[in-house]
Order: sequence, then structure tokens, then C-alpha cells
Amino acid sequence: MKLLVTGSSGLIGSEVVTCFATQGHTVFGVDNNLRADFFGPAGDTRWNEARLKEKFLRFRHLELDIRDRSGVMSCLEAAKPDLVVHTAAQPSHDLAASRPFDDFDVNAVGTLNMLEATRRFATEAVFVHMSTNKVYGDAPNEIRLKELVSRWDYDDPQYEGGIAENCRIDCSKHSLFGASKVAADIMVQEYGRYFGMKTCCLRGGCLTGPSHSGVELHGFLSYLVKTNLEGNVYKIYGYKGKQVRDNIHSFDVAQFILAFYENPRCGEVYNIGGGRSNSCSILEALSIIEAMTGKQTKHEYVEKNREGDHMCYISNLSKMRSHYPQWNITVPLSAIFEEIVRGWWERGSQAKPQEHLLARA
Repeated sequence: MKLLVTGSSGLIGSEVVTCFATQGHTVFGVDNNLRADFFGPAGDTRWNEARLKEKFLRFRHLELDIRDRSGVMSCLEAAKPDLVVHTAAQPSHDLAASRPFDDFDVNAVGTLNMLEATRRFATEAVFVHMSTNKVYGDAPNEIRLKELVSRWDYDDPQYEGGIAENCRIDCSKHSLFGASKVAADIMVQEYGRYFGMKTCCLRGGCLTGPSHSGVELHGFLSYLVKTNLEGNVYKIYGYKGKQVRDNIHSFDVAQFILAFYENPRCGEVYNIGGGRSNSCSILEALSIIEAMTGKQTKHEYVEKNREGDHMCYISNLSKMRSHYPQWNITVPLSAIFEEIVRGWWERGSQAKPQEHLLARA
């Protein structure tokens, strides 16, 4: 089987490469390290590219910008993959506001380029798109909430299991990033429904893991751990630091992509995250990290929240589990934190976590 992964040096892309290359499949990875352009040296993913090249003989790296339409067409025509996993994106709310053309060209136009090239040269291929829960804008903030000691939580029994795929995507504030991802999301659905292609959108919550090049503008847990280890200051933006995210390890995301490939559907949408059991607030995350590293995190509070930010977001996984009952969350929140701590230390972070944590992880 042949697989093509965009954003192959990133968190999810590299995990997908690992998942399929380990099984002996041929994997083409498309990446041009645009994350370093977006976020500077801290966002550089060349280290991950080098790791994949060294580890997997059946992995081939392709230096390609998905905004290059003719290049994308040529790539798909040559590769003719059985599966396309599209993870490449501009992922930051704040950066989108300062670079709106780059944001839309990568997220919306780049996705269209990938879809049309797949339709022309690999029509039978399964196409999996990494979307985002930000397609819902700030509509989730309309849910009645209750304030607990360390987090916000839903105060409506209807949402005990989290937010489902029927949450509306319009008439809310998205940020320009959210809007460009809406355009991509709808286009992926349309290529499924209109052309009958086997496509799905995965509307991610907090996707995380040790292969993340986390920065302040993107990569919540990864960046928070790095800030603690290196003794830098973490800024908390609004909501008293009680905003909640559900965290899913990149391994579990890749395993769902494998399940979808084995039993694909046309034009589907799934919310994918860690669910309630893997949820935490910023305050709770700080406590977990500090207990692991033995270091206090320097932080400052900014009263103004980020535009369109969710106060509480937990993914309802019922649809995924009903369509793919063999899939489930396998990496608990504690293990996610341990792996990220270990990952930063092994990559040369300035401070070493406590030895007993490394042994346990």
C-alpha cells in the first residue's frame, strides 16, 4: 500500500508516517518546514524529518509546498497513493490575523489543491483531512457553564459527554484561522458527497504528543511543558486559567486514521479528542507538570482571553466509537504528560525532569 502524508514532519503527520511505515507500507511525506517560517526556530521540524528518514527505509521525503498547485498535481500523478492524509496547515489564531493570505492559501487553497489532485490522479484513494474544533467558532461558549475550583465545566446534562458534530459552524466568531479551516472542512465533505470520494474531516481538540514542536502560538501542552523545564514565563490568557481542553495522543489519532482507511465512508465528519477522561484546564495542567518535574512554572495572567477561544471544550466521541467500535483512547492523560516531559528532555531542553519520572514513562 502507498500512503501520502502532508505535514509529515509535524506532530500528527509524523505519527501517521510511523504507524504505516512500521507496517511495511511505502510512505511519501510532503513537508517544506513552513512551521519554522510561521513560528521561527522554535517551530522548526527538520529534526523530525531527519528522524523519520533515518528510521524508515520505506519513507520518502518530498520537499513541496501545498500552495504550489502544479507541484501538487505532479506529486499525486507520480505517487498515485491509496491513502492521502492531509495534516499540513497554518495552525495559529493569532498568526492568521497578521498573515491572512498565507493562512487562507495554506489552509483552504492548499486543501483544495490536494483534493483536486487526488480526484484527478488517485480517485479511489481514501482522503483524511485534519480539521479542527475551531470550525465551531465560539458557539461552544454559549453552553451553560459552571465554575469549579480549577476548571469550567458544562452545566447542562446534554453536554456531559462533550460536544458532538451537530454543533453549528456559522453565526459565531472563529478567528481567521477558524474560517479558513471551515472552508477546507466543507470542501473535503463536498468532494465526498459530490464526487463520491472516500473522505473524512477529523475535527481535532487538543492533539498532542512528544513529537510536537510546541510554541506559544500553537501546541498547548508541549509548549507548557517546555516553558516549565526551561524556566520561562507562561502567559495565561483570560478565563481565570480554568479553560478546559481534551487531549488526545497523536498515536490514537493515527490509529483512528488506520481504522477509517480500512472501512472508509464518503464525506464524513468526526470530532476527535481525548474526551472527558483526558481533559484538563490550564491550572490543572500546571499542577500535573509541576508534580512531575519538581519545578514551579513561572506564569503571568493576561485578563483578555484570545479571540474566539473556547472556555470549555470536550469532544463527544460517540459517533467515532459507534462507526469504529474497535477504536478507543489508549493513552491516558498522565502518560501523555510523561511522554512530553521525556521528549523535551531527550531533545535537549535545558532542565532535566526527575529520574523516577523517566523510569516510569
